[in-house]
Amino acid sequence: MTVLVVEDDSIILEGLKFALMQEGYQVATAQTAAEAMKVIEGETDIGFYLLDVMLPDGDGFQICRKIRKVSQSPVLFLTACDDEVNTVMALEQGADDYIAKPFRIRELMARMKAILRRTEGEQKIFANIQMVGKNQVDLQTGRVWLGQEEIVLTAMEYKLLLIFLNHRGQMLTRRQILEHIWDEAGDFVNDNTLSVYVGRLRRKLGDTAEGEFIQTVRGTGYRLI
Repeated sequence: MTVLVVEDDSIILEGLKFALMQEGYQVATAQTAAEAMKVIEGETDIGFYLLDVMLPDGDGFQICRKIRKVSQSPVLFLTACDDEVNTVMALEQGADDYIAKPFRIRELMARMKAILRRTEGEQKIFANIQMVGKNQVDLQTGRVWLGQEEIVLTAMEYKLLLIFLNHRGQMLTRRQILEHIWDEAGDFVNDNTLSVYVGRLRRKLGDTAEGEFIQTVRGTGYRLI
């Protein structure tokens, strides 16, 4: 993982760079806001940001705003001003945490690892959530939501939804869909029944008759966009 360290004090900067490299991180550095902006625009694989608040040509808050336009990677502020105003400002700009100078390297590393554990957990949770139109499909629990309201699907409707999600963007023929679907009695679902199931699923998800996100490919099948 690459860590971008933005710090105008060269002694602190070199100390942080050395400590991070000892922990196995790759390190990019900047000592001004302008340098940091160039790195952010040119690097696409930065996994963590350490930002000093006060810089010669700006502050860490403007850098954080720039980061949040292009990345959700963690941001931790290094601040000499351990006061409520700076703390609130840092968090409002999208920071994950802050640490006041002077700080211990071990404490900083512990903070970074805690943030990474939390954000990795959030990413795993997010990976289980799929959007269909305005509906959230929780693949882990098998529940579907529209805002705060849970949408109740039958087992067959949910199975059909999973088939669409597993082939998102792909045109599925009616035959391909039928090969994956069986009714509760164990009998093969026929072509007319499939149309009924698709219609019910659309209505429950708030899809339009024309197929806003479950599109009908005329004479062939369906596609989830």
